[in-house]
Amino acid sequence: MTKSVYIASSERQVSKSSIALGVVDLFARQVRSVGVFRPLVHSIESDAVTKALISQKGVNQTVESAVGVTYADYAQNPDEAIDAIVAKYQALAEKRDAVVILGSDYDDIESSLELEHNAVIAANLNAPVLYVARVSNRSPEQVSRLTDSAIDAFESRHNTVIGIIATHAAEEEVEALREALKGVRDVAVSVLPEDPILAAPLVGAQFDEVGAVQWLGQKDFATHESLHTIVAGMTLPNLLPRLKREATVILPADRLDLLPGLLMAHQSPEYGPLAALILTGGFEIPESVSRLFADSDIDLPIAVVQGDTYPTAVALNSMLGTSTSTPRKIEVSRALFSAHVDEGALLEAIDFPRHEIRTPTMFEYQIQQMARSNKQRIVLPEATDDRVLEAASIVLQRQVAELILLGDSARISRRATELGLNLSQATVVNPEDPELVEKFAEEYAKLRSHKGVTPEQAKEKLKDLSYFATMMVHMDMADGMVSGAVNTTANTIRPSLEFIKTVPGVSVVSGSFLMCMSNRVLVYADCAVNPDPTAEQLADIAISSAKTAEDFGIEPRVAMLSYSTGDSGSGADVDKVREATRLVRERAPQIKVEGPIQFDAAVDEVVAKKKMPDSEVAGRATVFIFPDLNTGNNTYKAVQRTSGAVAIGPVLQGLRKPVNDLSRGALVDDIVATVTITAIQAQTL
Repeated sequence: MTKSVYIASSERQVSKSSIALGVVDLFARQVRSVGVFRPLVHSIESDAVTKALISQKGVNQTVESAVGVTYADYAQNPDEAIDAIVAKYQALAEKRDAVVILGSDYDDIESSLELEHNAVIAANLNAPVLYVARVSNRSPEQVSRLTDSAIDAFESRHNTVIGIIATHAAEEEVEALREALKGVRDVAVSVLPEDPILAAPLVGAQFDEVGAVQWLGQKDFATHESLHTIVAGMTLPNLLPRLKREATVILPADRLDLLPGLLMAHQSPEYGPLAALILTGGFEIPESVSRLFADSDIDLPIAVVQGDTYPTAVALNSMLGTSTSTPRKIEVSRALFSAHVDEGALLEAIDFPRHEIRTPTMFEYQIQQMARSNKQRIVLPEATDDRVLEAASIVLQRQVAELILLGDSARISRRATELGLNLSQATVVNPEDPELVEKFAEEYAKLRSHKGVTPEQAKEKLKDLSYFATMMVHMDMADGMVSGAVNTTANTIRPSLEFIKTVPGVSVVSGSFLMCMSNRVLVYADCAVNPDPTAEQLADIAISSAKTAEDFGIEPRVAMLSYSTGDSGSGADVDKVREATRLVRERAPQIKVEGPIQFDAAVDEVVAKKKMPDSEVAGRATVFIFPDLNTGNNTYKAVQRTSGAVAIGPVLQGLRKPVNDLSRGALVDDIVATVTITAIQAQTL
């Protein structure tokens, strides 16, 4: 039977869509197919919130299948509209394991009746209700009374309310609100603190609100959030300390003398980035000023409005944004939901079925949770690459790690601003800092003295940012490093082999991939480093891979792969795998291992019963050790390309501290995943 939940409120601007996004993610981790349904929308063809929700992982449907009827249709004939809503919902539910239903927005229907309409719709869809209340500027008692009254309305229509979520709470009031709401009903209660990004309007919406016409700057920056509104009514030295990052600055159009200073502030790591500039008063831009900026590369949106400063500021200060309208808002919504909602209690209340599966979406969520539980400092030496900066922005938004970027802070800030990123939470370290260079060179020369390395040679070596970043890890200034978007694998690993070294008892560094299949996660190794490992090295790779599996919540059952199973074959290649298996059993008797074994006997229980009926690994293997790099690399790519599996890696294993390599063709999502994995390795090491 399809599981569902109806997310409802009794007023506008409660961030229902943000909660819906979190529930979609939650459901996607439990079942194979999730649907989204909006009973009431302004337009059947186009609804921004619906588009944002159906674009999420685990959801695969059209806008048309996700919406019921328009507000106008419902107002004209409620009975017919209800019939249409139920029919469209049933058509969707028949094809989905779970459906998230998002109640109305309190825009068009008479607000005094809209709560009643939502109660009727929820009852007709037979969906339990998750009630969302807005806290802003209300006491716990006021929120409790409002919530109690709204739930009474739903229950009077025979609905079951299974949870309460309060949003937009002041951080210091979260606990008091939670306790107050627990007294309203005996249901799961969560309180989400206010986040300025979710409530922030977009720059383009601000321009539309006041009738501003863009004069300079990139058009696509209109999709950026504006977190503050500031009126520039003073000289530049007094204005600068009052600037806030990502603020829309309002200034009279006859104060164009402030423009150069504000543009410099926008590019600076100290004050920038800004969101936009709005010139008020309707003054015509002088020809001399237009010529001054004509050839300038200006990304900051600058618009001109006919209205005066005061009414413009009042209009902008009263604006609120939609909480799921941009990728950044979506990431913040996910992080808030994950951090503050009791997901286990919510699933239990909905009576969700428990499956022994681990989908790629579920695994992605789990490793993010693991990383958040004890945030580590990861250094990224390739901060000149736009992909790295974009990935850094996502990592910071998801709060899965603290980041250190190597480079010139002004240059990084300027490029981040050009890309529309806010990296102010990252630490920027200049690799040319003489104090650090001197300190690192002294340490490197000492570590490599047996090779005759002098401090001067060490300084030259540290110009390679892979060496500089790895030295930061070695000296505990960072907990891990991720590189390889620009540098080669050899360039990334070499410094680690020189002075990070391998863990005691392991002689070789190897590379595994976390293979996220449709319903489970497996470990493949070595697919990245060692061309033709010896039996001893193969045993090391198996032991390291078993630990990697454990680190990521995978029970290690190790298959030592070969073209022969058990004692059926002979030859140098099979003998190497047989000897490696013996060494694993001798050195790590706690590991469940089988070998030599063929791939089909390792994964297929039917084949395993015929070839190795008494094995605790055969047919159930979770860790696959390939006899050589050629086999491993080709196999992981073949599985990835033909089965739709998500391959995360390579995960470098065997080092005393985590250093991970990226493909030079890595996508932003690949970099985010590798940073997350590196953070988890740092926790376990």
